[in-house]
Amino acid sequence: MQVIRQMSAAMLVVMAALAGTSSAAPAGQYAWRSEMPAESDRLGRRFVPPEGFVRIPVPEGSFAAWLRGLPLKPDGTPVLLHTGAPKWRQDVHAAVIDIDTGMRDLQQCADAVMRLRAEWQFARGETRRIAFNDTGGSKPMSFSRWAAGERPRAEGRALVWAKRSPPDASYASFRRYMDTVFTWAGTHSLERELLPVRDGRVEIGDVIIKGGFPGHAVLVADVAEHPTTGERRFLLIQSFMPAQDMHVLKGRDTPDGSPWFRLGPDQPFVTPEWIFPPGSLRRWPTGTGQG
Repeated sequence: MQVIRQMSAAMLVVMAALAGTSSAAPAGQYAWRSEMPAESDRLGRRFVPPEGFVRIPVPEGSFAAWLRGLPLKPDGTPVLLHTGAPKWRQDVHAAVIDIDTGMRDLQQCADAVMRLRAEWQFARGETRRIAFNDTGGSKPMSFSRWAAGERPRAEGRALVWAKRSPPDASYASFRRYMDTVFTWAGTHSLERELLPVRDGRVEIGDVIIKGGFPGHAVLVADVAEHPTTGERRFLLIQSFMPAQDMHVLKGRDTPDGSPWFRLGPDQPFVTPEWIFPPGSLRRWPTGTGQG
């Protein structure tokens, strides 16, 4: 009877967390941190829009608002690899996001994009929506299955899920789930999940991506618009290879290295470490990038 009661209690925790009433962090929080830094060390406060531009309005609780609140490490912080060694290039970032990288070479470019999207969903209690396709094209790797104790195992080119662990919907379990996603997913699978943005109008939360082996992906973290011309400028977050701190990119072709990028119509999009072909702008299929 004691075992049954323990199992029942565990299942209640999983069900409550997946319903957004228990283990998930309250909306607006960043579950990997025990406390938040000063407002000046938030992404949306450190970076002032270019002259003549104003930030676009975003709904409270949206992915866009959450990205603007991302905590940053102190100004001048270097980008470190997962090993703790400094990245060989320290001239491509304007700020470092204050979030863990992990000690394995897993959280690279598309992984950082998926991590931030899933962290926002976890914080909102929308854990049933957390799912990413694997590179082999099997069924989505959902956190719901993971939290219920299922684990994937490769059989041929497919992943087969089976009950192998006790139920656990905690944040620590979520973090282990993300490492599994990083192992089995990447730019190739993520690009196929996202929808092309035909008009090229950038929204916060959009992804600029080229799927491949290797490929690359960067996440639009903020957008400012010129009230007269309607032109948009945006901030980008990336990780890279090998796994390294997520960071806000500097522009490559701007004289002052401004982090506010622009996207030209039908032109390649150039970042300090990658050139994306025209048509690389993508959006999450559940709605706009703002969530």
